Amino acid sequence: MRSKELRFGLTVFVASLALLLVRFLVPRPIGMADNGDGWRLLCGLGGKQLDRPSEGWVRFSYGQGVPCTSDYVSSQSWLDWLANKVGTLLGSTGILNLLVLGVITCVLVAAAITATVLGLDLTGRYRWIATALLLLVMGDSAFFGYFASTLSEGAGFLGILLIAGGLFLMHRKHLRYAGAIVTVLGGLIGINAKSQTLLLIPLFVIAVLMARPAGTPGKARWVLPLAVLAIVGVGTLGMQSHGDPANAEYREANMYNAVFDSIVDGKHDTNADLAALGLPASFAQYIGTGWWSPGAAWHDPLYPQYRDQISRRNIAHYYATHPVRVAQILQQGGVNTLTARPDNLGSFGELSGEPRLSKEYRVPVFSGLAALVAPAGLFVLIPVWLLTGWAAVRAFRRRENGREYGIVLFLLLFFSVGQLGLSALGEGVEGVKHQLLTLFPTVLAAVFAGISLLPRPAKAEPAVTDEEPMTETLEAIR
Repeated sequence: MRSKELRFGLTVFVASLALLLVRFLVPRPIGMADNGDGWRLLCGLGGKQLDRPSEGWVRFSYGQGVPCTSDYVSSQSWLDWLANKVGTLLGSTGILNLLVLGVITCVLVAAAITATVLGLDLTGRYRWIATALLLLVMGDSAFFGYFASTLSEGAGFLGILLIAGGLFLMHRKHLRYAGAIVTVLGGLIGINAKSQTLLLIPLFVIAVLMARPAGTPGKARWVLPLAVLAIVGVGTLGMQSHGDPANAEYREANMYNAVFDSIVDGKHDTNADLAALGLPASFAQYIGTGWWSPGAAWHDPLYPQYRDQISRRNIAHYYATHPVRVAQILQQGGVNTLTARPDNLGSFGELSGEPRLSKEYRVPVFSGLAALVAPAGLFVLIPVWLLTGWAAVRAFRRRENGREYGIVLFLLLFFSVGQLGLSALGEGVEGVKHQLLTLFPTVLAAVFAGISLLPRPAKAEPAVTDEEPMTETLEAIR
């Protein structure tokens, strides 16, 4: 790395880290409360708590708990393990301290921002503009709290930014090896963050195969991308094979929630929807219940008779034959995406003096704008996606002078669209929280689309001389 870029990178990293730590700790620490899913990650540390964590406040320290097992797969467990080891070195008696986890994640986010900015082919002042925009995205109140939580969304946000930064770096000839390392790290963290982020796999493969600096000759252009894909592929296969692949143990629960919280919502033709799903009319009493609700349908004596109807195949058939309801459900998914902040999760610790379920609004730039237009749902998201797609096509037309923006934008765009459909049609409950993985890449893509319009440094032209070639005349020797 050139000394000038190294100094610039160190400056960006230090400045970003300082701002992120202030954002995290001042005037009091913030995080994200546990919605009840945190035990799946705490089990790996030996810390399942006997009491159910409150959704109203953040529990910043988790002590030793009862032994438990969980097949849940998430790269967030790597960050939790690191926080556990660092906390032990610092004298913490708990198995997970969210303050330690938050500081570690701030370091990683600052590094991701630095890598991304170094990969952008921009002049100095525009690099600082890009840095500020990325800090506003990563520090936004809708996303930042998950970096200090027992939930796995934070790993998804971090991994996606690392993937983008790595892809940009792989297009810079003198930084392509650093870019490969960042891309591997981002791929392993981002793809394995949640079952939903497995959707990144085909997009990641295509994007990496297209990543190359200008002027890379022949077969040499394939060596680095294929090495990246091999490492990420083996790592992902290894991780998924040691747990519950694609979160299969919750498949019936997700389908149940899709039926009784999304399809049969009591606002449309309930009897017709139940009949189309092959369920009895008496199941209308379970509208709005979740799989873990005390009065869920699986307690009903009739449930075993109809259990086969709570399946992916049956729900897919319903969607195929009810396009209007599909559009309505997707529109609700769009509303949930733009709402950004789940009502049932607080941001502060119990001793903070803040009321239960209080949320912090220190950096509400993008999520605040999204919330203002949330009722419009897809009528806002689709134009944003179309504009992002236009910016991606425009970048591709530059060929070797900016095509990396197109690659990153299309990856983020297609993941956003796919994630909205996956969460809206396949999960049902906690729509706002689940759609954060739609909102984050959408916002990040919009920022990169704007950055792609900034002036790029002029390419050095080869020197041209107007002088006539020198000739030497030899006088004949007589």
